[in-house]
Amino acid sequence: MIEKFSKIGFVLAMAGSAVGLGNAWKFPTMVGNNGGSAFILLYIILTLGVAVVVFLAELAIGRLGGTDIVNSLTKLAPKHKRAWGFAGFFMLTAILIASFYMIVIGWILRYIFLSFDTLPQSTQEAANAFGALIKNDFLNVFVCFSIVFLIVFYVVSKGIKSGIEKLNIWMMPSLFILLVGLLLYAIFASGNFTKALNFIFIPDFSKLLNPQLILQALGLAFFSMSMGVGTVATYAASLPDGANLIKSTLSIIFINILIGIMMGLVVFSFIPIIDGQPASDGPGLIFISLASLFAQMGIIGNILAIAFFASLLFAGITSAVSMIEPFTLYLIHKFNISRNNAIAIIGIFVYLLGIFCILSYYEVTSNYFSIPALAINNEKPVAFFDILDLLTSNILMPLGALTFSIFVGYILKKEGLFTLFSGFMSRQWFEIWYFTLRYVAPLAILLIGAYQIISKI
Repeated sequence: MIEKFSKIGFVLAMAGSAVGLGNAWKFPTMVGNNGGSAFILLYIILTLGVAVVVFLAELAIGRLGGTDIVNSLTKLAPKHKRAWGFAGFFMLTAILIASFYMIVIGWILRYIFLSFDTLPQSTQEAANAFGALIKNDFLNVFVCFSIVFLIVFYVVSKGIKSGIEKLNIWMMPSLFILLVGLLLYAIFASGNFTKALNFIFIPDFSKLLNPQLILQALGLAFFSMSMGVGTVATYAASLPDGANLIKSTLSIIFINILIGIMMGLVVFSFIPIIDGQPASDGPGLIFISLASLFAQMGIIGNILAIAFFASLLFAGITSAVSMIEPFTLYLIHKFNISRNNAIAIIGIFVYLLGIFCILSYYEVTSNYFSIPALAINNEKPVAFFDILDLLTSNILMPLGALTFSIFVGYILKKEGLFTLFSGFMSRQWFEIWYFTLRYVAPLAILLIGAYQIISKI
């Protein structure tokens, strides 16, 4: 018997899965560099027009299957059941992501500890400190990764209601409160809030003429919603009876976009914006630029740093938890074992991969955990950490999303799908959704995957 979320529990858990560390650097940086509010509008249009279509398809698998992703696909497939069951193992993508994602969360935890003491005073000092952390400070990285690992797996061990739902019901509002507090400080005390507001919300529609930008927005729309790894279908299997699938989906999208914009306003209220561009982006935006700026603000900076890194910690942990649950549920059903035994098996695998990722950045052992044959642009060997990132984000996630879309669009019976959604959408809207799922979404996913791979070469 599968535990059920409450209605608000499902929305917050799914939003917690979608709201991750990318909201702190990827979303605001892409918005700021690619047309401001014009990019947000494009992102919303593509999310509602294409990404939601695939999201609802994965919801349908979980809702109709009512169990883990592998058994749901096997149960629902009219023929070739074994083959379609194997497609459910795209959930292993989430396990691979979790192994390096929890290391990044561990870096954040380390910076929370640092924020109670003395942060790096200059950008150069911050860059040196961050480089030293990941290249030379194996012990601190290992300890922080281990703490995050234990938190994530403890939450998953408690199950849907007592673990995942309780975590998100507590952490998601806490994340929002922290961001509101940071925003209020930014508005009244930072002196740069107007610049941040202009940076994100003044539209530059000329930038939208770039076809690459559309693919970037599509990619962000798809993969900010945790699709292609079984999380959506797994959580959907625990949907409460009578839940409005459309309303829940729109609520998840709204929360994801809202948190991304709030993060952007906070970050760019403190980060210098030069010639219409942020002074840095990616992890450097957080661990170098922001850390050094907080350090220059005295005790207020320490308080702000603690609040900001705590908000990132909350966002990261809720995402990491969602990555572990799909495979956990499968092992429970497949081998009839307890939840604790299932997460012990997964935990060993994730922990070992995580250590390999740490060692691939650690200067003493990096050569042993890198692959020269995959050197990008003939520059230098690629660390195991980066290989997992490249493999999951650019190859496995698009393939998973494509496979689930094809299954729902071409394998499941159309009328069965309409019965599922008939209480939430008219026949006309269903036909539009079904057409988009069969013909538009697969092409969009293929274009995203091809673009992401080519852009890395």
